Amino acid sequence: MNQIQTLLVIGFVWPEPNSSAAGGRMLQLIDQFQQQGYAITFASPAMDSDYMVDLASLNVDKKSIALNCSSFDAFVKELNPTVVLFDRFMIEEQFGWRVAENCPDALRILDTEDLHCLRLARQKAFKAHHDFTIADTLKEEVAKREIASILRCDLSLMISEFEIELLKTTFKVDEKLLYYLPFLLEPLSEKTFEKLPSFEERNDFIFIGNFLHEPNWNAVQYLKETIWPLLRKQLPDANLNIYGAYPSQKVMQLHQPKEGFHIKGRAIDANEVVQNARIVLAPLRFGAGIKGKLIEAMQCGTPSVTTTIGAESMQGNLPWNGFVTDDADEFTQTAIQLYQDKKLWKTAQQNGIAIINQRYSKERFENDFALKVQFLRSNLPQHRLDNFVGALLQHHTLTSTKYMSRWIETKNSKKE
Repeated sequence: MNQIQTLLVIGFVWPEPNSSAAGGRMLQLIDQFQQQGYAITFASPAMDSDYMVDLASLNVDKKSIALNCSSFDAFVKELNPTVVLFDRFMIEEQFGWRVAENCPDALRILDTEDLHCLRLARQKAFKAHHDFTIADTLKEEVAKREIASILRCDLSLMISEFEIELLKTTFKVDEKLLYYLPFLLEPLSEKTFEKLPSFEERNDFIFIGNFLHEPNWNAVQYLKETIWPLLRKQLPDANLNIYGAYPSQKVMQLHQPKEGFHIKGRAIDANEVVQNARIVLAPLRFGAGIKGKLIEAMQCGTPSVTTTIGAESMQGNLPWNGFVTDDADEFTQTAIQLYQDKKLWKTAQQNGIAIINQRYSKERFENDFALKVQFLRSNLPQHRLDNFVGALLQHHTLTSTKYMSRWIETKNSKKE
């Protein structure tokens, strides 16, 4: 335990905290490990992007890696990390077996972001026009891959209590393999809110979300076709400003200034545009995890109206910072009510402060998380013995992804 502690993060993409909640989440995890004294290398097979964070400025080494290539084996063996953090299960599928072979003593942690099988099962149920049931997740093909990945890892970081319960009860995953770690935020003070624009200084409605994420695109379509016409009829001078990274041509075609429906594209400063809006609208009809846009709304003192999917696992027993409803008419009426009633708006704002401070203050989680990592590192052989199904899934007869990767590598080398 006296050696230099090193963390290797293998990223699905390079972190873009201004493009998605996933990017912000990754920086929070990096911060946690740096506080624990880890030297960090962030590796990814993704192409560089214009909006990726400058990892060097965070004192994190950056390394580009290749898929289906044994060059990763040499790299990881030389680095010999103490802990490896996989960013989503697809990355664990690609690189987990290589880490296990070359660095068997490294603690392997999966950051799930959200349960993909839950999100996809809900999306398919929605598109097939039938009510989602938990049994749908068992039929979802991705579930087999995702649960196998969770079982192969020593620990999976979960952002949603609902998803932990689903894994335990429906998929029978041992709770020792799961760890609840939501967004890790600075607590909010009343002083912070005194500096924010007041009710009178704000106007209009806002939606914000990365357009590469299907639930966001669907929500914008729903706003355009159903919610906004109802709302605009009663508030003819109001506008709805739609912000989000990576808008496609079909998103841009929804831009209708005459109807007060404005597609703005990427926000240079998301906090600024959310702080200047009076209400966040987030009618998400499928999805999973906890929603960065709604956390951001609370941090900016902006009440929100969302759906049960939107608010899932976010508030605990606390009142929402606005309204939660799945009915289009009720969604519209509560949004109008919040928009016009200053007293109601202020109460909703206070509810948001309480949710952030009681549910997401990083001080509540960081010490326990550090102890959990330390405990697993000290007790790894026994922890793995207790996880027989995980060991079974590492067995060579079940590692199809490994042999597929070897085959692709051999095929590629013959082309050269």
